[in-house]
Amino acid sequence: MFNSSSSAVCPLLQTMLDHSLNNNTGVNLVVVCVHGLVSCLGILENALVLWVLGFRLRRRTVASVWVLNLALSDFLATLTLPLFTHYLHSSHSWELGGLLCTAQSSVFFLNMFVSAFLLAAISLDRCLLVARPVWSQNHRSISAAWKVCALGWLWAAANTFPYFLFRAVTEKTDGRKLCYHHFGLYSSPGTLERDCRVRQAATAVSKTFLAFLLPLVVIAGSYALFGISLSQRRKRRRKDSSSRLTGALIVTNVERRELKPNTNTKSSTPNPKGSTPISTSIKLSSRRTEPGLSRGFTKMVTSVIATFALCWAPYHVFCLIEVAAQYWPTKVVLVEVGLPVATTFAFLNPVLNPVLYAFSCPNFCIRIRQSLGSLMEGLVEEGGMGGAGGGGLGLSIRKGRRKGRGSLGGNSSSSPSCLGTPDSPHLLPSTTTSKPVVDTWSKERTL
Repeated sequence: MFNSSSSAVCPLLQTMLDHSLNNNTGVNLVVVCVHGLVSCLGILENALVLWVLGFRLRRRTVASVWVLNLALSDFLATLTLPLFTHYLHSSHSWELGGLLCTAQSSVFFLNMFVSAFLLAAISLDRCLLVARPVWSQNHRSISAAWKVCALGWLWAAANTFPYFLFRAVTEKTDGRKLCYHHFGLYSSPGTLERDCRVRQAATAVSKTFLAFLLPLVVIAGSYALFGISLSQRRKRRRKDSSSRLTGALIVTNVERRELKPNTNTKSSTPNPKGSTPISTSIKLSSRRTEPGLSRGFTKMVTSVIATFALCWAPYHVFCLIEVAAQYWPTKVVLVEVGLPVATTFAFLNPVLNPVLYAFSCPNFCIRIRQSLGSLMEGLVEEGGMGGAGGGGLGLSIRKGRRKGRGSLGGNSSSSPSCLGTPDSPHLLPSTTTSKPVVDTWSKERTL
C-alpha cells in the first residue's frame, strides 16, 4: 500500500485523496444489500450458462464457441462483484489489500476488452455468412473460431497490462483506502505532472477507442453490409422465382395444347410417385429461409450488443471527463460522484447477458430446467436413499424428464430456438420421437 505522504502522487489523485465523500455506511446499507444480491445472481446465472454451453451440448458449433467465451468472460467479471460489495460496505474504503485490488481491476478491464472483441467478431461472422457464403463454407470452422477467441483474449490481456501496472491502494487523508489508478508510479519527481497527464489521457482515450468506439463501428458496418446483402439476395431470389414461374406457365400451356385432343379419354399419365408440381415447388422454394441464419440468435446478438453499448457508454464518458478534470479541477467532484455510478452500470453488463440469453432463446430455459432435473436425480441416487421411497422418487424424476423431452421434441418445429440452428449450439437432450415409458420399478418388485 502506498501512502500519499511518502510517494509521489498525481495532482488529480491527490485531490481525490483529500476529499471525504461517501463515508456514511448507514445511508448505503440498502445499496450494499442490493449490490450483494445482484452479485450472487450474476455468478449463478453465468455459472449455469457455462454449464449448459460447456457440458450439455450435442455438438460444438461456431456460435457456441462465441457465446461460451463471452459467458466465460462475464463469469470472471461477476466473481469480482463481491469484492466491490465489500468495498461499498466498508464506507468506500478498500480493506482487502493491494493484490485483490490489482486482480479486481484487471479482471474488470479484461472483461471490457474481451466482450468488445467478441461482439465485433460475432457481427463480422454473421455478415460474412450472408455476404460471402462460399467463403464461409470453406473457411468457417470451429477451430478457426477458437483461434479467433484466443487472439481476442491475448489482445485483451495486452490492453489490460497498463491498468495492472498502474493500480495500487493509496491511503486518503481521512484514513480510508482507495483502490485506483496510480499513474505517479515509476516516475521521477521532475516529470511527475507530465507523466500523469500523458498516462491518464493515453489510457482513457485508448480504452474508449479500442473497447467501445472501434467495436461499435465494426458492428454497425457489419450490420449494414448484412442488411444490404440480405436484401440483394432476396431480390435475386424473387427474380429467379418469377422467371421460374413464367417458364412453368409456358410449359403448362404447351402441355395443355398437346393433350387437348385426348381430354375425353380416361387414360392420363399420373404424376410419378414422389414428384412435386412445379407451382408447389416454386411456393416451397420461396418460403425457404436464409441458410445458416437464425432469427433467435440474431435477436440475442442484437440485444447483447445494445446492452453492451448502454452499460459501457456512461463509464467511457466519465473517463474522458476525468481526463478533462486535470485541466479543470472543478470537474473532480463530478468525476468522484458519477464515475462509481457509471462503473456500477458497467458491472451490470455481465449480469444482464444471461437474462438476454434466456429471453431470446425460449428453449434455453427448458434445457436449464432439464439439466437441473438431471442434477437432482443424481443427488437422490447418490445420496443413499434406498428402499421403495428412494426408487419411487428417482423414477418420478425420470418420468418427468422423459415427458419434458417428448413435449419439447414435438414442439421443436413450431418454436425455433436461437441455440438450435446450423450455426448455433445444439443442446442435449433433444429427441423428436416420444417413446413409451416402461415402469421398470414395478417389474423389479414383481420379480
